[in-house]
This record gives sequence, C-alpha cells and structure tokens, in this order.
Amino acid sequence: MSRAFIPKVITANRLLEGDAVWLTEDDQWTTDIAQAELIEDEAHATIRLLDGEAQSGVVVGVYLVDVKAGADGPIPIHFREDFRTRGPSNYAHGKQVEA
Repeated sequence: MSRAFIPKVITANRLLEGDAVWLTEDDQWTTDIAQAELIEDEAHATIRLLDGEAQSGVVVGVYLVDVKAGADGPIPIHFREDFRTRGPSNYAHGKQVEA
C-alpha cells in the first residue's frame, strides 16, 4: 500500500542574495512562504519542481518541502524548513558577538 501524498511547496535560494524563497502559483519567487503554491498532487509537484529548476538564472538548490495547510498558507513540517522561513542566520548572535 502506498503512502498518502504529503502536501509540498517548492523552495530554493535566490541566486544573487542567497535568500530562501518559495515558488508561487504564477511562477514568481517570494520570501514569504505563506504566498507559496500549496501542491497537493504528486504529479503536479514533479511538474512544478521542473518549472522551478528551469529558472536557474534566478535561483539555486530547488527542492520540494513537506508542508501542511495553515489558515494563512503553507506551514513547514520540519524544523529546518521552519528555520529557513525566518530569514538569514548570518547575523552575529551569542558567541559570535564576543568574537
């Protein structure tokens, strides 16, 4: 018996700034995961992944992310992806401040 498909969004990093971005229904990249296209079909997810990968002049590292539907848009299931929604982590924090 096959597993149920977990909803997905397409994510990548913007080539010039390095920001985490998500693919919208109109093939744009947004820094707000709430605006990302929620994909609920495996075949459609494969097609949208190819659409994202075709934008290699704009983004790098395109991949699918497991999400759940939320009241304000997709919500990442895994910590890593939730962390990416908060923006760059390259600012001085904790011990980095003292160095």
